[in-house]
Amino acid sequence: MAGPLRVFVNERPVDVARGASVRDAVAALDGALAELLGDGAAYVTDATGRPVDAGDPVGEAGAVLRVVVTARRGPPRLSKEVLRRWPKAELHVHLDGCLRPQTMLELARAQGIRLPADSPETLRAALSVKDSRSLEEYLQKYVYTLAVMQTPEALERVAYEFVVDVAAEHVRYVEVRYSPLLHRPALTLAQAIEAPLRGIKRAEAETGTKVGLIVCAIRTRPPAESLELARAAVEYRSAGVVAFDLAGAERGHPARDHRAGFAHVTRHGMACTCHAGEGDGARSIDEALHVCGAQRIGHGTRLGEDSALLAEVIERKIPLEMCLTSNLHTHTVAAMADHPFTRYLERGAVVTLNTDGRLMDGITLTDEYHLAHTVLGLTKDQLARVMLNACESAFLPDYEKVALISRVQNELEAC
Repeated sequence: MAGPLRVFVNERPVDVARGASVRDAVAALDGALAELLGDGAAYVTDATGRPVDAGDPVGEAGAVLRVVVTARRGPPRLSKEVLRRWPKAELHVHLDGCLRPQTMLELARAQGIRLPADSPETLRAALSVKDSRSLEEYLQKYVYTLAVMQTPEALERVAYEFVVDVAAEHVRYVEVRYSPLLHRPALTLAQAIEAPLRGIKRAEAETGTKVGLIVCAIRTRPPAESLELARAAVEYRSAGVVAFDLAGAERGHPARDHRAGFAHVTRHGMACTCHAGEGDGARSIDEALHVCGAQRIGHGTRLGEDSALLAEVIERKIPLEMCLTSNLHTHTVAAMADHPFTRYLERGAVVTLNTDGRLMDGITLTDEYHLAHTVLGLTKDQLARVMLNACESAFLPDYEKVALISRVQNELEAC
């Protein structure tokens, strides 16, 4: 039988049973500190200063935990488990950033592909982007996931499992994006679109979670390919494709070069979003809005660098698809406490919370809400507002959007 785990709480070694919670580890050191956790008068962070839920497992041997006692006892914090049970909607998440490690290993073995690790745990660690130094370095990790997604069967399976996983987290609606171009020449464009749609439809029927597929063009690829993708997106709009996007390395690759693709989907009444203000500044957001006609902005973190543009985004109620943890990993923000999310929310911007890449960033949507609550200080009412922002900003027909909002509101009231 495996022995206990040794972890460190406030720099002191503590031995706990495998499967023990963070609260158990704190209690093993000091019962009074554990009581403060229960009263909301203290919280726990990991070695990097990121808050962790007291009910989470300690994880692995050597984990470093720090208990921070607050100056006063405020209202009880919402636990991660409570937030997990909340109904949710997500608008910005990349399919090729959300594979199950076990699935990657199985697909790699079947296709003769070598991965940087040979177990789910070590592979998850190898694909983590927490030590990335830039957006460009962050994106390099996607080479490994894309490598195992070059068959119709793999794409269908990955899409199916993604929906099953988010449905287990009470996500009622999700828009997932990817670029079919990154699956050529192994697949035709039609195969690369139809395969994930099959997986999505199967999972929708099983889980009841509604899904929209967003087709991404890539900034570093020729504009002619973006136009080709835009045409394909329009062709598959009745099959589940809901919007067109532009992603990829931002600095030095302006969105205006791909405006023909945006113009095509706009002419055909299809929605569009655009990654901007993540790897480059506010000027990139301006271009996405005024040259490309984006109706939502992916990230938009650096919007505050242009006060006039921020005021316009607030006035026009242009939704921002914000991703807290991802922005930290790409060094869009230096520290989580510096993230402008709360400032934008309090100014009246339509902000939403999203994961970006669940596998690479090592998070769930619940984690992002818990982070916003514990680090950025969002109240229960503010979290609910952000949740409804996502529903109201969905690329859905009006009648479906009304139904989604009503469902989420009813479920939130029952929580």
